[in-house]
Amino acid sequence: MPSCCPSPTSSNTNLVFACPMHPEIQQNYPGNCPICGMRLESLSDNENEKDYHTMKVRALSATLLSIPIILLSSMPSLTQFSTWLQLLFSTLVVFGAGWPIFERAWQSILNRSLNMFSLIALGVGAAYLYSTLALLFPSQIPESFKEHGTPFLYFEAASMITALVLIGQVLELKATSKTSLAIKTLLQQVPTIAHRLSQSNEEDISIDMVKVNDILRVKPGEKIPIDGRIIEGNTFIDESMITGEPMPVQKSPSDAVTGGTINQTGSFKMQAIRVGKDTLLARIIQMVSEAQHSKAPIQKLVDTIASYFVPAVLLIAFFTGIAWAIWGPEPRFAYGLVNAISVLIIACPCALGLATPMSIMVGIGRGAKEGILIKNATALEQLERVTTVVIDKTGTLTEGKPEIIKITCAPNWNEKDLLRIAGALEQQSEHPLAKTIVNAAKLQQIYMPEATQFQSLTGQGVIGIVDGQKVFVGKSSNGHGFDETIKEAQQQGQTVVIVNVNENTIGFIAIADRIKASTPQAITSLHNANIKVIMLTGDNPLTAQAVASQLHIDEVYSGMSPSEKINIIKKLKSENTIIAMAGDGINDAPALAEADIGIAMGTGTDVAIESAQITLVKGDLKGIASAIQLSKDTMRNIRQNLFLAFIYNTASIPIAAGILYPLLLNPIVASAAMALSSLSVILNALRLRRSKGALPPGTPDCDY
Repeated sequence: MPSCCPSPTSSNTNLVFACPMHPEIQQNYPGNCPICGMRLESLSDNENEKDYHTMKVRALSATLLSIPIILLSSMPSLTQFSTWLQLLFSTLVVFGAGWPIFERAWQSILNRSLNMFSLIALGVGAAYLYSTLALLFPSQIPESFKEHGTPFLYFEAASMITALVLIGQVLELKATSKTSLAIKTLLQQVPTIAHRLSQSNEEDISIDMVKVNDILRVKPGEKIPIDGRIIEGNTFIDESMITGEPMPVQKSPSDAVTGGTINQTGSFKMQAIRVGKDTLLARIIQMVSEAQHSKAPIQKLVDTIASYFVPAVLLIAFFTGIAWAIWGPEPRFAYGLVNAISVLIIACPCALGLATPMSIMVGIGRGAKEGILIKNATALEQLERVTTVVIDKTGTLTEGKPEIIKITCAPNWNEKDLLRIAGALEQQSEHPLAKTIVNAAKLQQIYMPEATQFQSLTGQGVIGIVDGQKVFVGKSSNGHGFDETIKEAQQQGQTVVIVNVNENTIGFIAIADRIKASTPQAITSLHNANIKVIMLTGDNPLTAQAVASQLHIDEVYSGMSPSEKINIIKKLKSENTIIAMAGDGINDAPALAEADIGIAMGTGTDVAIESAQITLVKGDLKGIASAIQLSKDTMRNIRQNLFLAFIYNTASIPIAAGILYPLLLNPIVASAAMALSSLSVILNALRLRRSKGALPPGTPDCDY
């Protein structure tokens, strides 16, 4: 069996099928997992789409065929023709549409790993087999199990159980099919064309034709084709895809550039350093793919119960039949068969099967109302055990949009005058901070005169003439009377822009990415729940530490690349902690996929959202604490359901076996008891919808 999936950037067309519950189970042909019975998920979108549509057809067929069976069984007096129709339709449902259930159950027996499919096949098969025998050999059925001389039939129970199970499989396949969207979105970031220079000629070539040391031209607004370094030209590059930081970075000759990032302004020449699968973007794609297929969900509690429950039910049914056949009244064989079937019917795992999905469905629905979109049941289960939350800074803790925090002016100058002069000069600059200043002036409807003799000083700022005065806007080693104030702003993680007029400092502008208003309360809620909070950011240490100190974050890792982020997550997981990672950028995608629980901001990139199991619609971190509490409520409800289902069925089995003889449990009563067991589970799960415990104490309910 293959040990890993093919590279997303590879042209390898070999298919690999893996189990989402047990990723170690992999093969190059479709099938079912020998451990849990789940359908193996293909790493190919096309194959998964085929599985989904096939299962949908099966579920729809089973549902449509079950309707006439129910109608026929509810008729006041059954005719011989109607009972044979029930047999025909039920056979099509159980062994036609529902064949995968028996196939997986048989595999579970062969592999000695009994699971939910074992239980379902047992219940469906018992109901169908008894009904068929009763129809074919009615004289062998005791009169006490007949009505007006006609044996009770359970074709409708067998058919409806099959239809409901198939519908559940369709919903499951629909949810798991979305995991590959992250890879598809990442692949869309890969450029397709590069401009190669050779002997003064420029030619457009496919990206896969670029070789190491090729000289390429990158024009304004284009994506950089591969990883390399600039050999000629200056520009600003939007690297938010990689770093998550919103402000483009200035690049000059000898500076490194990354494939997939966006060139904003100038044209430049670059030398190719890494191509193909060696580029950073290709490695990010590979990391996301590996992380998505390496996580094994927690073992379902219901599977543990099933591993003991199924053998116990089989033994009880077997010994019930033997005991009645030896010591029961005549006809002994009929009594033995009917009572054994009663045991199997009342032990049908409908309630056990509903216990988990009903609570999960209600819990996920409640979360959606609160702006917490949960991709799968595994994420909801894992959340209650989270001990550490790892959070990205930009766009998660902060707004992700640089803005002016404050303007400090010298005497005889005011903020509007300073913004007017700075904006006039910055109108001709391509620096991202210049755009922030100009936008602020426009927002206040400040008139900005035309600047002349404009000149950009690389890495320093800009100079020019405004209103006949020499103006400089940019960095300065000396604040000319503002040194202490500037130092204080820098310690708070703010970027300082000095404004000089005729070589005199008239003030400065402090620009920063503002912390979201809801962030402090969210951090406090997590600390109150004894959850450790770690910041993991690509930003510089000074800014990261300033934000962390303000929010009382426990640990800080700054200047992190995507690969370094994923290594930190792996290290934390090795310390036996359950990690939830919250982020919003492409650079966060590998870490989100590697974490036990990935939480994406709804305001972030599509890649981050698809890599994560949970999305907070409004990008509000308070949703993390709410989601954790929702998980605790849901898991408590699931345990209650399992207890109800298990105890109900267990207590009924001795009665079905005939322990109260001469009072015997009619199979139709056993079927009703089975239905009541399922009803109790459904009603208990619906209580979760009305629960007010999804939000931590002191946190107001949000109307999304």
